[in-house]
Amino acid sequence: MRASDAERERIAETLREAVAEGRLEMEEFEQRLDAAFKARTHGELEPLVRDLPAPGTFVAPAGTASPARPGASRNWPSRVGGAATSNGAFAFWGGFNRKGRWTVGRKFTAFAMWGGGEIDLREANFEDREIVIRCFTIMGGLHVTAPPELNVEVKGIGIMGGFGEGSNEGGEPDADAPRVRITGFALMGGVGVERKRTKAERQRLKDAELARQRELDRDRGADGSGRKELG
Repeated sequence: MRASDAERERIAETLREAVAEGRLEMEEFEQRLDAAFKARTHGELEPLVRDLPAPGTFVAPAGTASPARPGASRNWPSRVGGAATSNGAFAFWGGFNRKGRWTVGRKFTAFAMWGGGEIDLREANFEDREIVIRCFTIMGGLHVTAPPELNVEVKGIGIMGGFGEGSNEGGEPDADAPRVRITGFALMGGVGVERKRTKAERQRLKDAELARQRELDRDRGADGSGRKELG
């Protein structure tokens, strides 16, 4: 069956999401994208996304394609479940960190006294969809970093100290993401929650945007948009 412009655009959106997530290298992305816009049939389009998650469908009406939201597809269901690798952390006159690939316990308790700790959730897995992180610090500091798409609720008390959110990189919570509730108190210390993406993800998004701009520039040249308008 012959492919329509809307169907080719749907495949292009799937490829853009894949490069933003790091599933495709830029060279392969550009090759597939070029093949998508040259495709004339469904048989030519389907192999381009066969090895990618959530491939674009071929029945989308014209005008329904939308730009990929940064971090919108993080495969959250696959990151929920499994045994916790850590249910807590403690620092006294020292520090601790939990970051990279680790599994957050359903109830995670962190304590720091005259010390500090870092809890990074950006690449973490989660024992359950509902997570409670309890942070307690006395004359110390705890820092929690979460991706912008994670559903995070912060409710803590600061006594001669601070307990709350800091900088928030642009992004919207994902309905499929786990819910993380951060509670506790800080006595003459601080608990801070920051939402931001990893450096690698920011670079992938930048590369995807550059690829999109090159595509737009190429389309402008192909459709003759540089020509003078008549009349």
